[in-house]
Amino acid sequence: MDPALVVIIVVITALIFDFTNGFHDTANAMATSIATGALKPRTAVALSAVLNLVGAFLSVEVAKTISGGIVDDAQITPAIIFGGLVGAIMWNLVTWYIGLPSSSSHALFGGLIGAAWVASGVDAIHFAKVVDKVLVPAIVAPLVAGLVAAIATIVVYRLKKAADPRVAHTGFKVGQVASASLVSLAHGTNDAQKTMGIITLALITSGSLAPGSGPPTWVIVSAGLAIAAGTYLGGWRITHTMGRGLTTIEPAQGFAAQTSTATAILASSHLGFALSTTHVASGGIMGSGLGRDRRGVNWGTMGKMAAGWLFTLPAAGLVGALAGKWASTGSVGIIGVATIGIAVSLGIWILARREPVKPEHIVDEVAAQAELHKVAA
Repeated sequence: MDPALVVIIVVITALIFDFTNGFHDTANAMATSIATGALKPRTAVALSAVLNLVGAFLSVEVAKTISGGIVDDAQITPAIIFGGLVGAIMWNLVTWYIGLPSSSSHALFGGLIGAAWVASGVDAIHFAKVVDKVLVPAIVAPLVAGLVAAIATIVVYRLKKAADPRVAHTGFKVGQVASASLVSLAHGTNDAQKTMGIITLALITSGSLAPGSGPPTWVIVSAGLAIAAGTYLGGWRITHTMGRGLTTIEPAQGFAAQTSTATAILASSHLGFALSTTHVASGGIMGSGLGRDRRGVNWGTMGKMAAGWLFTLPAAGLVGALAGKWASTGSVGIIGVATIGIAVSLGIWILARREPVKPEHIVDEVAAQAELHKVAA
């Protein structure tokens, strides 16, 4: 197969991954605002999509981490990168279907590492960079976000006691719109960068760019548009889990969770840490739940999410390893991997159509929850 055609296939596949990343991670920014009724679902995803696009232009530090830090660009090929992307996409679609807020970022890292390891050997992986830029932030960032959210929630509820309840309720809803917007902007500075980094890595390995190059302008624009389009799609299955499955969220609590999440993501983007925004957002929501009521977290749902987090890297890595090894054999391998990937994707889409989760379902639950609060009051 013509090397230029392989690069084009990799770029298209990377943008498809970016699209799945968008609808997989919409909940990170907007689940709490939708859950409290601060924003209508369609308004929330449209706002988030625009700000994701804006955020994509604010930084390239994470993109540089992906293109020059995780794997050795001299030892891999665009075909291997293609296999890693297929592994990441498959995991994203499976977890989206079951409504599990797993990490798109870790799916990407797992797929890329698995493909490079099996196809090119262990020396192709920069394990020190993986630990420093991926694993350590994966542990520290959600803990920090959760702690900050818990403290912020305690402070916010103490201030709320001294205010008129109706004024406070309205004020925190407005605050949620601002904090959710900041999370969306932060998400663009981190997650959109990962696809930029992957495309840049493919261009470097093909000889189209010099080693150490940053993403070209067309890469930044296309990656930003792809993640924005995916975000606008909604990802309602995961939004439902994040907004209702972890804890019952009130406006003041949602404001605290979102503010802590945005702070952690923006700081990490500045440092070039390719963290999981899903982990950070979940940590912020859980921390805010504990800050309001130590019994206010659904530990069953949290346990399922934690299990998904643990399996993301190895599961995506396994699929990426198989796909990368097969794709690296030549044209037949690339076509075979693409065919299976398309078939699995269509199968998941058909299954999802049979049991849809729509924004109307979330709106109805928000209304029911609000009625319960009135009765309790």
